[in-house]
Amino acid sequence: MSAETPRIAAGPGIAADSSAMALTAQLGEVWDSLSSLGATLSDAEWGAVTPCPGWLVSAQYAHVIGTESMLLGRPNPEIDPGRPGHVHNDIGGFNEVWVAALASESRDAVLARLAEVTLTRMEALTAMGEEDFSAPSWTPVGKADYRRFMQVRAFDCWVHEQDIRDAVGRPGHEDGPVAEQSVDEIVRAIGYIVGKKAGAEPGSSLRISLTGPVRRDINVAVIDGRAGAVEGLEVTPTASLALSSTAFTRLACGRVAPAAVRDGALGGVEASGDTAFAERVVDHLAFTI
Repeated sequence: MSAETPRIAAGPGIAADSSAMALTAQLGEVWDSLSSLGATLSDAEWGAVTPCPGWLVSAQYAHVIGTESMLLGRPNPEIDPGRPGHVHNDIGGFNEVWVAALASESRDAVLARLAEVTLTRMEALTAMGEEDFSAPSWTPVGKADYRRFMQVRAFDCWVHEQDIRDAVGRPGHEDGPVAEQSVDEIVRAIGYIVGKKAGAEPGSSLRISLTGPVRRDINVAVIDGRAGAVEGLEVTPTASLALSSTAFTRLACGRVAPAAVRDGALGGVEASGDTAFAERVVDHLAFTI
C-alpha cells in the first residue's frame, strides 16, 4: 500500500483498515451486498418483520437511502410520520421520515433509488482523500471527523443488512472487511459496556473470544478505575466468554435476547472464571441507540 493510502487501524482490539480508500471500499461492499440481496427478495419477504424494532425489510432499505441522501445534501421528504413507540430519539425520528416516505413505493422503485443514491455516494467518496476524511464532522456518536462517521455508516449498513438476512432466513456476508469494521465498532464501546453497564470491579479483566465467522480475542481490563480494550492480558482474565461473532453482534445491537443466547441460540455462549461477571456482560452487551 502506498504512502498516499496508509492503513489506519488504531487502538487495542481494532482490526479493520479505516483509511479513506478502505472505508470507501467497505461502504461499496455493503451497499452492493444490500442491492444483490434485495434483488432476490419476494414480495412476502419485502414485507417481513425484522429484528430491528418496528421495521419491516422495506424499512431497512428506506433507512439506508435516507441517510445517504442526507449525506449528499438532499432535502428530507416533507412528511410527518408521528412518533412510533420504537422511536426513542431525534435520530430515530429522522429515520422514520424516510421509512414513511418510501413505504408506498414498490420494491423495484426502492431498489432503484438505492442503486442511484449509493452510486452517487461512491462517486463522492472516491473523490475524497485522507485530509477530507480527517476533517471535523458531526457524527451520530458526537463531534469527531468524517472518518469516524464513515466507520459508523459501514457498521450501520451492515447491521441492517444482517437484520434483513435474519428476517428472510438468508445468512451471509458475516466475514470480511465490513464485518471486521462492525466488530471494531463494538470494541470501541466495550469499555462502556463492560465498565459502566456490566459494573466491572476495579482490577478485573475479561477476554471475549469470537469463534467465527469473525475470529478475534477482545481483551478488556479495568485500569485506574476505567475499563477499556487492551492489547493483551498479563494474567488469567477474571472472566472469559466464547461465542460466535453472530451472537456477539446481535447481542450488541439488541437483536436477540441474552437469555436466548445462553440457551443456545446463535451457537450459544460459554462463560468461565467469574461466571456472574461474564453473564452480566452478556446481559448488558446491547449499546446501540
